[in-house]
Amino acid sequence: MTNTFTSKSFLRTWKESLFAFSFDIGGLFAGFIIASQLNVFNFSSWAIAVYPAILSARGVISGLFSGRLGTALHVGTVLPKFFGNTRNFYLIFESVILITLETSVAMSLLSIVFGTFFWGITFAEFCDILIVTMATMLLGLIISVLTITVAFTSFKKGLDPDIIVYPVMSTIADILITLCYVFVLNLFFLSNNAGKYMVDFLGALLVVLAFYALLKGAREKVFTRTIKESFLTIIIVAFIVNFTGTALRGISEIIGGRKEIYTVYPALIDTVGDVGSVVGSTATTKLALGLLKPSLTAMRNHVTQISAAWFTSIIMFILFSFLSLLLQGMFTLQAFLELTVPLLITNIIAVGAITSISYAISILTFQKGLDPDNFVIPIESALADSITSTALLVALVLVS
Repeated sequence: MTNTFTSKSFLRTWKESLFAFSFDIGGLFAGFIIASQLNVFNFSSWAIAVYPAILSARGVISGLFSGRLGTALHVGTVLPKFFGNTRNFYLIFESVILITLETSVAMSLLSIVFGTFFWGITFAEFCDILIVTMATMLLGLIISVLTITVAFTSFKKGLDPDIIVYPVMSTIADILITLCYVFVLNLFFLSNNAGKYMVDFLGALLVVLAFYALLKGAREKVFTRTIKESFLTIIIVAFIVNFTGTALRGISEIIGGRKEIYTVYPALIDTVGDVGSVVGSTATTKLALGLLKPSLTAMRNHVTQISAAWFTSIIMFILFSFLSLLLQGMFTLQAFLELTVPLLITNIIAVGAITSISYAISILTFQKGLDPDNFVIPIESALADSITSTALLVALVLVS
């Protein structure tokens, strides 16, 4: 094990990170969808606040799934094929279904607390939030199938799933879950009773699938350990994502109708989450293979991955500024500078924080004898969204 910064390792991590982070450009399309559908978010004060919560929650579940797959592929407990795979593979997938329901319920319950104090909603709206959330998250399960495809393909191609899978899927997940959420909101608010019945049906279907998964995996150690260890994570995440929603409401009050901010928002939280994913996933794999000491001071042995991922994120933030303005037909040099400055401030605050947190979580959970894959990406993903939202809010206040 070496403490030195190696240019070869940096270059490889940077190239793979740049490839993976480039998919975050797709987050601009998720933001563009929101910017073009602002009218549907005006039907209720909770609609805009719940959006980043759903975005974060789906990202957390995808992160947990991709983290488990990445490590399992490396150590050989999962094979890179859909059919005839190990029992562990199917148990991991079944646990994701149950975790999806748990997350939906926990997130909706805590939304009442945040909603009452910060969003201006009443307890009567809880059922609406719950059913819309569950319906959206059910439709989002297709993302898990795509996650498997990306993990298996990257592993077969000789790429590192820990670096490739989550960054690639986080953006695809954002686009798909945004489409799902907007679709469900339109069904719920703009359609007749048939639309609301459809939303109710989708929510009920998630409950049925979750209980079926529970019945199949309840006696399996891999399944029960994943559920038990992820439960605390879900509660923490549910709290964090509601804070994220509150932060977005604060941002929306400052920016008003500035569509370029809404457009760039999902891409920003994607990229910060990706940095945390690269740092955390590569650390957990090193820990599993005995290549990294389970110590906070051993972070110097991980500086190559950290610096490569951070440098890539700076490039992406500048690119996002340019493309966001271009998409909205607003590009001028002055507008580019006015948007880029707060984005770079956001990067410094958010990436610095998430890098330290992601590494610390991987070490501390490993020291406690827990599986870091059940904690690192889920927690850092939710924290990344919240930290990025808060950092963007601070940056906008500083430059305003």
